[in-house]
Amino acid sequence: MIQEYLHAIFTYNEEQPLIFTRFAFWAFFLVVLIFYSVLGKSKNKTVRCGYLFLASLFFYYKSSGFFFFILIFSTLADFFIGRGIYRSKKPLAKQLLVGLSIFVNLGLLSYFKYAYFFVESFNNFIGTQYQVVNHLALIANTTTGTRFDVGAILLPVGISFFTFQTISYSMDVYRGLVKPVNNLIDFGFYVSFFPQLVAGPIVRAADFIPQLYKDFSLTKAEFGLAVWMILKGLIKKILIGDYIAVNFIDRVFSNHLSYTGFENLMSLYGYSLQVYCDFSGYTDIAIGVALLMGFRLPKNFNSPYKARNTGEFWQRWHISLSSWLKDYLYIPMGGNRRGSLFTWISLSAILLFVIMISGELLLIPIMAGSFSIIWLLTRLIPSLKKHITTNINILLTMLLGGLWHGASWMFVIWGGLNGLGVIFYKYWRRISPWEKANHGLATVWKIFLTFNFITFTRIWFRGESMEGTYELMHQIANDFQWGLIPDILVGYKNVFLMMLFGFILHWWPSRLKEKYQQWFIRTPMWAKVVISCVVVFIIYQSISADMQPFIYFQF
Repeated sequence: MIQEYLHAIFTYNEEQPLIFTRFAFWAFFLVVLIFYSVLGKSKNKTVRCGYLFLASLFFYYKSSGFFFFILIFSTLADFFIGRGIYRSKKPLAKQLLVGLSIFVNLGLLSYFKYAYFFVESFNNFIGTQYQVVNHLALIANTTTGTRFDVGAILLPVGISFFTFQTISYSMDVYRGLVKPVNNLIDFGFYVSFFPQLVAGPIVRAADFIPQLYKDFSLTKAEFGLAVWMILKGLIKKILIGDYIAVNFIDRVFSNHLSYTGFENLMSLYGYSLQVYCDFSGYTDIAIGVALLMGFRLPKNFNSPYKARNTGEFWQRWHISLSSWLKDYLYIPMGGNRRGSLFTWISLSAILLFVIMISGELLLIPIMAGSFSIIWLLTRLIPSLKKHITTNINILLTMLLGGLWHGASWMFVIWGGLNGLGVIFYKYWRRISPWEKANHGLATVWKIFLTFNFITFTRIWFRGESMEGTYELMHQIANDFQWGLIPDILVGYKNVFLMMLFGFILHWWPSRLKEKYQQWFIRTPMWAKVVISCVVVFIIYQSISADMQPFIYFQF
């Protein structure tokens, strides 16, 4: 009996990964805190970092199995590359090492995340029958006699997050924004810190590494804030997000044609709420858990559906990724000042890839002609050059941001639409009669338009296939069934009430939210315990199915 219990604790179970919404995680975190209460106050910061590094590796093993070896490889590679960058005296050597870091990390990411995408696209274009091969499984089978499926490449949980994090470390060392960490243990802790490891927020080295060498500190107010963030995250994720997903959204998206246009439209609005509650709920919990250990993570969401335009939306949504793309992709391409060689290489690569996917060779002369026209216009009208290259930089950033989310043209379309939305607003604001209007009605109108555009783009973000997106739009346009709306509202009254509750909470004035937060922080400890127990009881009573994985775990 004891042996079975220990086996369940210390071995990976694919059916029950260690995630924030499971009681097993909170048991794990309690054990971590008990030992950390002693080690966290140690004068030797490496001891503290080493302990949390081991805890984080165990967490990742329980979340993703033996993929934690990939995490260790990425950690080792960028630790030594970072030291090499710092010690190199020649600019060319530094640049080559930064390039090596980018190559290793993006190569790793591409292999696990985009192998099927690239091979399938190549086969479609050339007419070949190449198959994806899991070389790591092949090596393991050859050397150890295991029987892994060599034709299947599984995606390690959180690989998109920790690879971007290690790239930012190398870039920040190169730019002189941060010095390399003292030792491998400290760096391993920075890369693998378990609260934000598998779904962000993406932590910059310049922001987090200095915290490694500070003494542990946690005020009563910060303790109250940490508990508040954890409770808020659980409410968002389980009480709102999972409930409306299981009882309505997932059903509609599984078979659009079985539901009316009104139900399809409501599922789309519901998904906008669900993906926000799910992802921001995760980061709220991550921020709270990290704060209990004395570490401050950056804010990742700022009421994004209050945005008055698409540009502002991306300043409020997934802030750590948006700012990462801006600082490490958009600005190096030239930003809003100019184009660069990287801009044109990236654009050419994407267009050539589109040609390869579509198989339309006729697009090659069209592409060449378009480039020629753009080049000629920039020569004849120099003032156009900045506008053209800036818009290309914006579009490329959003296209690559879409591709970061997954190896699918659905995500590329989603990213492209958001890029076009940002570009359109940039020019629309110059002629919009409402741009400078700040009264309530104008603000509501701007928020309404922005929210509906963002929700429209989620057709491709959530859709499982292009056929499914067509079915959804067909139902909304041709089979709305206005007469059935009252019956649908009654039939799904609990779901729609929960959606209404979620949107009201989101659009509730920030100053009132701050008052509630400060009230909770100021309550005595016994009150926090009682409130927490009541909230957790209510949350877990709402569970009607098995725990739903966090949406961003797939990225």
